[in-house]
This record gives sequence, structure tokens and C-alpha cells, in this order.
Amino acid sequence: MKLRFTIVFFLLSLLMAEAQTYKFMATGLSVMEKNEKGEWGKWSDLKETSLIISLDTDKNRFILYSQEIQLYEIVSYQEKEENENDLIYPFTCRDDDGVPFTLSIITRKNQNNRKQLYINHKDFIVVYNIVNYMEKGER
Repeated sequence: MKLRFTIVFFLLSLLMAEAQTYKFMATGLSVMEKNEKGEWGKWSDLKETSLIISLDTDKNRFILYSQEIQLYEIVSYQEKEENENDLIYPFTCRDDDGVPFTLSIITRKNQNNRKQLYINHKDFIVVYNIVNYMEKGER
């Protein structure tokens, strides 16, 4: 009986170690859109926000828990990019309608390692200022 319990516990531990979920809290939001001529406009004023963003690498998806839940399927994990100012983790994603776009988590090295999440669609870009999110009881 002890051996069975130990084996089951070990297998569950392995399964739990494989699943990686990262959570972020969005603290600010800004949007930039293309105009009728196809030219990029200006960024909107930064609005305070408070929503949870989940990156689940086990299920290959991002979930934004906004007023309307946004679920984005990760189609491919692109190569990490790094320069003297930024560390960028880009993802090719697809929304509920199957429309592809790029989502990137960017760490601004020269801005006290501030993190941002960019959602780059064809005609608009949404940027969230994000911080790592810890649930109650985590440290």
C-alpha cells in the first residue's frame, strides 16, 4: 500500500511539474489604431486597469480575464529576442475567429525591468503594463 501511494504521489508530482502557468496582473492599458488611410495613429492615454492574464504553456493559450474573457490559442512559440534595452518573448496566436496575430511579453531593461504585454493585430495594437501576479498564500 505504501509503495502504491509513493508511486501515485511521484507520478502526480511529475505531471504537476510539466504544467507551467504564469500569471500577471495588468495595471495599465493603451491602444493604438490605424486610420482610414492605413497609417498608425497615436497611443491612447494610459488607463488604469486591474485584470489577470494567464499564460498556460501546457494548454498553449493566453487568457485575459477582462469584462469579456479573451482566449488566445498559441500557434507557435517564437525565438526570444534580446538587445541592450529589451527582452522580448513573442508568440504567434489565434483568436476565437481564427485570426492570427502576434502577442509579446517585453521586459524593458532600462525602465527598471518594467514588463509589458503587446497584442499586435493588423489594424490595432493593445499594450498592457503588467506585473507578476501571486495568489494569496504564495510568496
